[in-house]
Amino acid sequence: MSRINTNVASLVGQRVLGGNNASLNNSLQRLSTGLRINRGKDDPAGLIASENLRSDLRGLNAAIGNAERADQVVNIAEGGLQEISGLLTELQGLLTTTASTAGLSDEEKKANQLQIDSILQTVDRISSSTSFQGFKLLNGNFDYQVSGVDSGVQNYTVNAAKLTSGGSLDVDVLVTQSAQQGQLYMSFGASTIDLGGSGESFTIEVAGALGSRELQFAEGTSLDDIQAAINTYSDVTGVTASASSSGITLLSNDFGSSKFVSVKVVDDAGVTGTGVGIYKFESDDATTVNTTINSTYTAANNGVRDLGQNVGGTINGLVATSSGKTLRVNSDFLDVELTLDTTSSQDLSTVSAFSITGGGADFQLAGSVDIAGKVSLGIRDVTTRKLGSTTGAGFLSDLGSGRSFNVVDGDMSEAQKIVESAISQISGMRGRLGAFQKNVVGATIRSLNIAVENTSAAESVIRDTDFATETASLTRNQILVSASTNILAIANSQPQAVLQLLG
Repeated sequence: MSRINTNVASLVGQRVLGGNNASLNNSLQRLSTGLRINRGKDDPAGLIASENLRSDLRGLNAAIGNAERADQVVNIAEGGLQEISGLLTELQGLLTTTASTAGLSDEEKKANQLQIDSILQTVDRISSSTSFQGFKLLNGNFDYQVSGVDSGVQNYTVNAAKLTSGGSLDVDVLVTQSAQQGQLYMSFGASTIDLGGSGESFTIEVAGALGSRELQFAEGTSLDDIQAAINTYSDVTGVTASASSSGITLLSNDFGSSKFVSVKVVDDAGVTGTGVGIYKFESDDATTVNTTINSTYTAANNGVRDLGQNVGGTINGLVATSSGKTLRVNSDFLDVELTLDTTSSQDLSTVSAFSITGGGADFQLAGSVDIAGKVSLGIRDVTTRKLGSTTGAGFLSDLGSGRSFNVVDGDMSEAQKIVESAISQISGMRGRLGAFQKNVVGATIRSLNIAVENTSAAESVIRDTDFATETASLTRNQILVSASTNILAIANSQPQAVLQLLG
């Protein structure tokens, strides 16, 4: 080279050295931070993907925290319900003890009533004191608000409902199958039994879902007396009788496929009369007797049975499970149970049951804040004025001193039914909350933890430094920087050779 104003070799060396220094610095930064992407220019597409994954990861971790918080809330509520359950069990024992009046003094009854009053007060106290961060859990704060209840709805429970912000949810029932009682008609052709003077007794066994009784009737017994005799054991058999001018209708006390009426003729005693025997009712009209005889009394020695029928229908388009006159659906968006009155449960039409306008406890158990990621839970009011009979016969508060079902002079049988209903309600709530903890919260936490692992792994692949690869790159870049530095020094010294031309 004989020109010194422009050292091309030096320029090339400087460019290469600058590039090698930049690569070396990049490797040093990646190894020191542990990140492959430190700024947007490192990998624009990778940066966008990794930031989205980081956002998802933060949401998933927050959802795990929400699920753990939900578990804590339900734990506290369930603890209060457990205490109430124990108190109700003790109350049941006091009722049974006091019902044995023989050998039980009035003072002992009053003492038992004092214990009952104390139990009722404690139930109310637990209801009002069970709280999480000052927010009461068992006094109805987490119950759903309902309006516009149709007169055909006898009772209802909203366990869960997802509502949009500020919105409401209408609950509509379409009855597709009528609820029926088990029923039979015993025809005698007259207002009294005609045994043709046989001197024997007409003997039948009447059975229902609760039990059976064998009854005997003599010549000339009126149908009214037969009705009274059957109804005497109605609480034992689950069957009620109603007399007409020439026969007796037998009905199961309740509706549903688990209820029935059965009549077995042990001894027909030669009963005579026009059209005597056992009839069923029309399948599409429970008020009309089928005119075709089902069985004569002589042929009924093996028994004639008629089963009831559950109401059938849909709730908000979902096929409901049913028992008697009660329908229920349990889906991700709606968990509701309601009981229709007799008229509505037998009318194949639509019932606008009610509207859910608010309430419930909402837990965000997914990273995305939308209705699909939200879980709703209702916790009803468990004060004594709210627990008890679902048919309106009475509540726990009615067992207090001076009330209708106190143990001193009240109706003990109804009192026990109220307590049994309250126990069933509390145990049902505990079971529902337990299922929420186990199958919703527990499964959600496990699923979210797996999602966190996979999301973290995906984000790491995109953004984190591969130390094996980057260490090799660092070594290469160090060698290249060293080599290019030496070459630049040589390139810079090359123009000095021109001095030799100057002598």
